[in-house]
Amino acid sequence: MTRAFLVKCLPVLATAALVSLPCGSTAAQEQSLTLVSWGGSYARACVKGFIERFEAETGIDVIIEDYNGGLAQIRAQVDVGNVYWDVVDMELADLARGCDEGLLVPIDIDEDVAPGPGGVSAEEDFVDGSISECGANYLFYSTVFAYNDERIGSRKPAVIADFFDLAKFPGRRGMRRSPQANLEFALMADGVPLDEVYAMLDTEEGVARAFRKLDTIKDHVVWWEAGAQPPQMLADGEVVMTTAYNGRVFNAQVLEGQPFVIVWDGQVLDTGGFGIVEGTGNLEAAKKFVRFATSTQSMVGVTRYIAYSPTRRSAASLITTHAETGVDMNPHMPTSPENVGGALNNDWEWWTDNGEEMNERFSTWLAR
Repeated sequence: MTRAFLVKCLPVLATAALVSLPCGSTAAQEQSLTLVSWGGSYARACVKGFIERFEAETGIDVIIEDYNGGLAQIRAQVDVGNVYWDVVDMELADLARGCDEGLLVPIDIDEDVAPGPGGVSAEEDFVDGSISECGANYLFYSTVFAYNDERIGSRKPAVIADFFDLAKFPGRRGMRRSPQANLEFALMADGVPLDEVYAMLDTEEGVARAFRKLDTIKDHVVWWEAGAQPPQMLADGEVVMTTAYNGRVFNAQVLEGQPFVIVWDGQVLDTGGFGIVEGTGNLEAAKKFVRFATSTQSMVGVTRYIAYSPTRRSAASLITTHAETGVDMNPHMPTSPENVGGALNNDWEWWTDNGEEMNERFSTWLAR
């Protein structure tokens, strides 16, 4: 099945079982749902890790659409009453903000989230803070920076400050076209301790300081939007080093044999979850999907294909090897003891409160 097309009201793209049914009919809605996610190797990991099993066990087809985050498209659908996305894989700040704005369906932890093995309650099984009013987070991932070992020279970057050091490491940098993580990277590189980053960002002086640090490399930055782009930029030599999602770099390493190296110092550790769009015509199917996707078995399934850590305690102890190469996954997880020491935990509450303002300031800064 092709997983990249929106099928609502497009019977030519639907399965044979749906062609004869009018768009919006109950039977059609029970047959498929649209999941919006991040594409590339991450989407593939979800497909292999649990979506194929979900489809087989429920008879519900999952049609995957790619996006680059944010709430604009969800707002537009809800505002005009034309909702064609059902479940969205969201960054935590967007999940919280979308919930506050009434764009997402609230969940019932007892009904919509599966218990852990042996009947352990979901509330006990999930890491603290992983369940919110409108969603259950199911993976930890990190924004890190990485380099191509064959293109960097004899001197190797080792700390976040090296990413901003053009004298020591000349050449272009890759960064996501977003203020999130970039402001944090800038302050850490400028010497702000991990436990003071968000307190600093809570001041006008701190925000200005972050943008001043970004100014020092702005003319050398190649901006990326999709998670698949940074590994390609490293492989092509378009950049000397780039920020990236750790799982995308890992997959390039193990599946493509790329000589990429992740620098874990200063990683911004984050988590995400599935939100159900308010007004979806597939509410029951969407709830089944979220319950299934956030189960222990599904989280473990994803860890067999990409280096993102589960948010359930019961799943963390079940991490084993990469399904296709046999590589031990534990050393590659962002939450592993050897990697997490220099991590900054993303303050999603700060981004929920300040994200819109920072997005505007970042856009203005880019345009200067």
